[in-house]
Amino acid sequence: MKPVSKVALVRCQDYQAEFVDSAVQRGLELLGGAAKFAAAGEQILLKPNILVGATPDNHISPHPLVFAAIARTFQKTGAVLSFGDSPGIGSPLANAKRSGHYAVAQELGVRFADFTTARVVPFPQGHLINQFEIAEGVAQSDGLISISKFKTHALTRITGAIKNQFGCIPGVRKAEYHSLMPNADLFSQMLVDLNLLLKPRLYIMDGIVAMEGNGPRNGTPRPMHVLLFSTDPVALDATVCRMVDLDPNMVFPLVHGEEFGLGSAHDIEYIGDPLESFIQPDFNVNRSPEPTTTDTSFLSTSFMRRFTSPRPVINPTLCTRCGQCVDICPVKPKALAWGSNARIDTPIYNYDRCIRCYCCQETCPSKAISVKQSLLGKIVRRQ
Repeated sequence: MKPVSKVALVRCQDYQAEFVDSAVQRGLELLGGAAKFAAAGEQILLKPNILVGATPDNHISPHPLVFAAIARTFQKTGAVLSFGDSPGIGSPLANAKRSGHYAVAQELGVRFADFTTARVVPFPQGHLINQFEIAEGVAQSDGLISISKFKTHALTRITGAIKNQFGCIPGVRKAEYHSLMPNADLFSQMLVDLNLLLKPRLYIMDGIVAMEGNGPRNGTPRPMHVLLFSTDPVALDATVCRMVDLDPNMVFPLVHGEEFGLGSAHDIEYIGDPLESFIQPDFNVNRSPEPTTTDTSFLSTSFMRRFTSPRPVINPTLCTRCGQCVDICPVKPKALAWGSNARIDTPIYNYDRCIRCYCCQETCPSKAISVKQSLLGKIVRRQ
């Protein structure tokens, strides 16, 4: 009989240090204690999701107080801790300093790991990918503790435990993976393979204040008052889906996570506080049956893709002409470029080239890019 996956749910009212410390301690104890996941002398990497260099009040990354509580608890095991993440934009160190995680790490004596140098790691048993370029700091560790944030995402609907490991690939190389896996289905298969390779020992998610709407950077903070803990990332992310009334079968990382044996989205035992107490059905997340990206049907033809697929759209009033969207676009030639006057014009999309990875929307610092479905697309997909 297949073992049931456990997800520990712990209520935490807000980001007061004593509340967070108590909640982290309780969550780990529910799963057997920190010593179950790290031993004295082991090199353990803490992997928070530091998408950009944003201050804690933006609720884009796991809060530094959550990170601190986890670090202190694992230090008691005698493990040697390091931490890091590789963003798509900006340097890992600069972002960690601005997010507040670096200051916490310095205070606790947690080393900043190398997330710039890449090492090729073979993965012959991969379902889609047979090798990955992994950050040296990840490759050198004995074990990984994944610390994610409860957020929405344009490509995968939610971003959480499974997707957090994409930050283990050095930033400039992420573009190659987006180009090679140009839709939500393939990209999600890659994410599952990556988790199967890295095998994080524990997944922890900060949902004390989550992000709804135009995530993972420019959404709206939404208090959920919960920390989640599990050794099964599929079960953890499926739990998030149930909390926000989203069908887990609409989330490709969960579908392929079950298919490839990463975990279970259905056979879950909840321990700690009751799941029902955290459900918020009005949480703003994409529940539309329409695909988030192109598929392999007739809608994938150049003409139909241009006029029926969801697309990133720039609000010229909000756009500051910083150019981050142009810089991060992974396709060659780029799917958006400057107009004739970059100081006045916003970048212009070529939707025939656009693969709908939404990296531009994800990294826009001014909330100027959102993903919209055209009227024609809505009509065609309902036929």
